[in-house]
Amino acid sequence: MNLTPTAVTQLQDLLNQPEPKFIRVGVKNRGCSGLAYHLEYVEKPGKFDEIVEQDGVKVLIDSKALFSIIGSEMDWIEDKLNRRFIFKNPNITDQCGCGESFSVG
Repeated sequence: MNLTPTAVTQLQDLLNQPEPKFIRVGVKNRGCSGLAYHLEYVEKPGKFDEIVEQDGVKVLIDSKALFSIIGSEMDWIEDKLNRRFIFKNPNITDQCGCGESFSVG
């Protein structure tokens, strides 16, 4: 997984805490197309988590999500309505109309 410069900046802000934590990226069964991205703070990497390090930022990839998001790009967007991380995933074969869930082939 690659991180855009804006994602790196946002992750640096989120992870700059008195007690260091990690952000784990995973997927959960949800939505009309099957999977949705899930981000969470964790104290330490899981036994099988993959660590992505870019520009001094470390992000954990949940081992159960690895094949669903391999080759993806994580970006940060802000507009008038929301601020959030988005993923550009080349593995998506179907996506729901609202863009919240996806499936991979």
